[in-house]
Amino acid sequence: MAIDAAEKKELIQQYQIHQQDTGSPETQVAILNARIQQLTEHFQTHRKDYHSRHGLFRLVGKQRRLLRYLYKKDATRYYRLIDALGIRDTIGSRRS
Repeated sequence: MAIDAAEKKELIQQYQIHQQDTGSPETQVAILNARIQQLTEHFQTHRKDYHSRHGLFRLVGKQRRLLRYLYKKDATRYYRLIDALGIRDTIGSRRS
């Protein structure tokens, strides 16, 4: 159920800041978002898969921490990323 290498490479190319970038917050959040979407689709048919649900909660928590870090570091990059990924703005709305 992991993201295949081609899709991951495509996400990295799309959200990287510079040519050698593979670990910026934007890239990490984009990869986590793709994985979260895959797990959400998985739960449409496997409602009682509680072990995977625990993993989903861990991924969501990690994504939230990365987004919080990005918001504190550079709010414009944060807003650009959540607009590109279609993520609901929960951090910026609390602090506005």
